[in-house]
Amino acid sequence: MAESKPPPGHFQTIYFASAAAFTKKASDHFPAPFPASDLFRLLESKYPGINERVLCSCAVTLNLDYVDMVEGSASQPGFGGEAGKDQPLATLIIKEGDEVAIIPPVSSG
Repeated sequence: MAESKPPPGHFQTIYFASAAAFTKKASDHFPAPFPASDLFRLLESKYPGINERVLCSCAVTLNLDYVDMVEGSASQPGFGGEAGKDQPLATLIIKEGDEVAIIPPVSSG
């Protein structure tokens, strides 16, 4: 299923697996710019209970780079600017046209 491009002035959040099941949708669009540090509060206000039941164990990516929502920095090379530089979560801004993914843990056997 193809995801829709966010409208002007918005970013897209894509939900996978249990995140999609909890929200009952594959994606959302939210106004940008938006502080990444407030993302979980935004999602909890829209989907009460999502923090405890889904987000507490999820990985988060911004434009395919992982964001460390617990430790407080984007730790992947190239994230938020210069390659190899960490950007504190408190200063990370989700911009217009950005793609955020909520990725619950997966298992294999």
